[in-house]
Amino acid sequence: MSRQAGAWWTELPPAAGAAVMATAIISVGLHLNGAEALSRLWLAMAAALWCLLALDFVTRLLRDRDRWSSEADTPPALTAVAATTVLGTRLSVLGWQIVACALLALAAVIWPGLLIAVVRHWQRRMPGAAFLVCVATQGLAVLAATLSLAGQGDWLGRAALAALVLGLVLYGEALVRFDFREVRAGAGDQWIGGGALAISALAASKLTLSPWWTGAAHTALRTLTLVLLALSLSWCAALLIAEARRPRLHYDVRRWSTVFPLGMTAVASLSTAAATHVDWPHTLGQVLLWIALAAWVLAFAGFVRKISAR
Repeated sequence: MSRQAGAWWTELPPAAGAAVMATAIISVGLHLNGAEALSRLWLAMAAALWCLLALDFVTRLLRDRDRWSSEADTPPALTAVAATTVLGTRLSVLGWQIVACALLALAAVIWPGLLIAVVRHWQRRMPGAAFLVCVATQGLAVLAATLSLAGQGDWLGRAALAALVLGLVLYGEALVRFDFREVRAGAGDQWIGGGALAISALAASKLTLSPWWTGAAHTALRTLTLVLLALSLSWCAALLIAEARRPRLHYDVRRWSTVFPLGMTAVASLSTAAATHVDWPHTLGQVLLWIALAAWVLAFAGFVRKISAR
């Protein structure tokens, strides 16, 4: 049994990092929705899975450098950065600022190398995972802004703004390379196109809440938050229609990249409502959160069935 248990996690592709992202962001959403006990349960699962994947990451780096290098050139490798920042954001909200700062530092260290490797190997027609260049960068923005709001330094707020702008530039670069046929036939990671906008909206909402930005800057950030959220919701609507017209019900590890955008859109909606004092995103965020939670349960059940069948 232990040998089999060891086999499944060493065989996981980099895309499995989206499971940490999905679990951690649902923990954030549950916290915002007042379900603290459930939020901490999901946080514990996210932390445990992050540790497991981090161990596998280091093991491959030390013992199987060829495999590590080949995987580091692919967009899913950036889930390592995104997962670390989303987990760090939840820990910061919990009050664990030192650990959250350490995770931000770790993510910031591994982000440039992975980003450059991925961009250097970009192609003309890419799956939805291409948008992870934006997600990883905006993850840094969200965590930096969260830590700044927690009193860890105003400079983190300025760094978050720089990351937000860079992330939007990278989103545009990914968008022109995205193969839009994936909307109709993708295995799950096509949803990252909307999730990238949602995490951008979350970063903008965090900056809107910061007292550092006032006057025209505050107005611009507030407007940007609402625009990004609206664009993210448009993506979700289009993807839901495509899924309804052509259901893809079998389990694929890329389905965690469907759960994460759903959870991120829910959290972005809740945060946008608080930052902009607009009511409707709050109700929408609550509904989306429970949809994301149901999607998480379905993805986890599919994963368990796949492992049990080995």
